[in-house]
Amino acid sequence: MSESVQFGVAIVGCGTVGGAAAQLLTRDREVLAGRCAPAVVLRYVVDVNFDHARSLGLDEALFCTDIQKVLDDKDVHVVVELIGGQTIARDVMEKALRAGKHVVTANKALLAHAGAELYALARRQNVSIAFEASCAGGIPIIRALTGGLIANRLDALYGIVNGTCNFILTEMTTAGRSYADVLAEAQKAGLAEADPTLDVSGEDSAHKLAILASLAFGRKIDYDAIPVEGIDTLELCDVAFGQQLGYVVKLLAIASRQDDGLSLRVRPAFISKEHPLAWVSGPFNAVSVYGHATGHTMYYGRGAGGKPTASAVAADILSLAMGAWQNQFAQLKLWPDLSEKAEQLPIEAVQSRYYLRITCQDAPGVFGQIAAILGKHEISITSVLQQEPHSASAGGVPVIITTHHAREGNVRNAVAEIDALNVVKGKSVCIGIVEEYPEEL
Repeated sequence: MSESVQFGVAIVGCGTVGGAAAQLLTRDREVLAGRCAPAVVLRYVVDVNFDHARSLGLDEALFCTDIQKVLDDKDVHVVVELIGGQTIARDVMEKALRAGKHVVTANKALLAHAGAELYALARRQNVSIAFEASCAGGIPIIRALTGGLIANRLDALYGIVNGTCNFILTEMTTAGRSYADVLAEAQKAGLAEADPTLDVSGEDSAHKLAILASLAFGRKIDYDAIPVEGIDTLELCDVAFGQQLGYVVKLLAIASRQDDGLSLRVRPAFISKEHPLAWVSGPFNAVSVYGHATGHTMYYGRGAGGKPTASAVAADILSLAMGAWQNQFAQLKLWPDLSEKAEQLPIEAVQSRYYLRITCQDAPGVFGQIAAILGKHEISITSVLQQEPHSASAGGVPVIITTHHAREGNVRNAVAEIDALNVVKGKSVCIGIVEEYPEEL
């Protein structure tokens, strides 16, 4: 095939995903050529160290340490940024866009913080940015939001978008193992980083939520205004108590449309064992999306790993080669650089049901004091579960309370007042209970 009908690719960063993407583009070149025209050709693999690339058997003729050589090559049409981070990666992306190259990236942190600026730069340069791999590995959730669901007013999305956390929570739920024990196993198996903070703190999920919510609602999302809680303080006893009540705990990235704005948050939450998200186990991801016409749709699959993420990278490259993504990037009005700033509601305004674990003295009148405080803050009780003293109860008796829908600000104020009681031992635990979003169908 002649050079004029080839679509040249340069991959910058040959780690787990970059190496898998390079393998896919070279090893499966004939398969890809049978799927679209022009033919996609990998021209460069850019990095500072090629040990991993060599271990994969990649052609050393592709190796390059000079990014400027790539930017100057008129036969490179797309630069695939797989470095990660927000410094060098941003510099590479901006240089590629200014050089008139399309960009494909899996960099959720950079897009969450600076997506609007980068999209605007791409638009000025008459090129585009594709990022299917940024939010859920091999799951085509970006395509769903910008294509298959485009005729819907999207009202909510609930996502399990971090495989490390979901693996840990699955093991805590099904095997009754502690957070520390499961994390150590996940690190040994390569399912968690040596420093797992980005994952277990919820920050990684929040990056993905910012991107998904911006497309779902057509608004510019302020990442710093998203309330985030991780799983690193979750206690095994609460996982067990939740199970007794019919719930499974998941780290959820939640975005919903309210009358007065958008509610976004990332935190551990209880969901019914009957909800489809409760069935998502191990390192898998899933995103539930609620549209006014479709109702509930759910997208499930492997949310990380070299091959699944490389699949999403390659899909973006093929879409660019065929000219499809350029049209969506130019014509859709959902992009943050073209959208109004979202009205993001504070966490205190969230309306939800709640699970409370209060450790208190086993004495007459104690529950009456607690109930009186909840009532004063307009919080109605749906159930009470009292247990024998537990090792994590600091010598008291754990009382488990679930509530009707209440305003989170009221719940927080009530818990603070309860914890100030002399009969309460230690700090109480409060976990949201997320119910199925109501469909209009």
